[in-house]
Amino acid sequence: MEDKYEYTKQNKVAWNKRTGINFTSEFYDVKGFLKGTNSLKKIELDLLQKNISYIKEKTILHLQCHFGQDSLSLSRMGADVTGVDISDTAINFANELKSSMKANGENIKAEFICCNVFELEEHLDKKFDYIFTSYGVLGWLHSMEEWAKLISQFLNPGGKLILVEFHPFIWLFDENDYSKIIYSYFNRSPIIETKKGTYSDPDSEVELTDVQFSHTISDIISNLIKHGMRITDMQEYDYSPYGCFNELDNLNGKYHIEPFGDKLPYVFSVIAEKE
Repeated sequence: MEDKYEYTKQNKVAWNKRTGINFTSEFYDVKGFLKGTNSLKKIELDLLQKNISYIKEKTILHLQCHFGQDSLSLSRMGADVTGVDISDTAINFANELKSSMKANGENIKAEFICCNVFELEEHLDKKFDYIFTSYGVLGWLHSMEEWAKLISQFLNPGGKLILVEFHPFIWLFDENDYSKIIYSYFNRSPIIETKKGTYSDPDSEVELTDVQFSHTISDIISNLIKHGMRITDMQEYDYSPYGCFNELDNLNGKYHIEPFGDKLPYVFSVIAEKE
């Protein structure tokens, strides 16, 4: 089927190029992961522990899973996971990782689907106990209303969304000069940028053109409520667990942009339950 979301065509090309660099980078440490490292960070591990009393055999839909490390980490914890990503390169790597883990004797229950998340109903006819999505996901989606509808559609009654995402406030700044705000928090227009390098390898010569979208916290919360989701928890965090911004300092795995320190929100989380 022809992709009815025009912007995803460009983003799929960019993510296919980016994924090969990410997979071999120190940022993702695939070798350590295959030796048993859990790729999930403390923020989401704490949220999972608080909201899933018994993760074994629970079904989890992981939206925008990249090449599957977090999906496979959830499977290592006992969950039955379905990962979804737009990049066929990423899904191929995810299946490669799964095969390597099984060859090492690990009991992995994980399947991967390559598609635009907004077209998921054409590929998947199943509901889940939980939906998980994290870090750098919502900015690639043009509509929080369509996204919230998708969340509700694929959850069992009483099922929960576990969302961990970079705070929209942090994207307002010029990443090369954090004294400048160059975007409005309330921006509604697509942001089209062409840059060299990736967050996992800033020195890479690869040139990527992305189409991204701004979403306020109220966009996210109000649309979840509109589509039958009850917000049970929301948190904001004064650090990033990933060193993916410029001008960073690092304090025991908590990253801050040096001019701001811990004075700004870097990450937020939402737990929402399907009524």
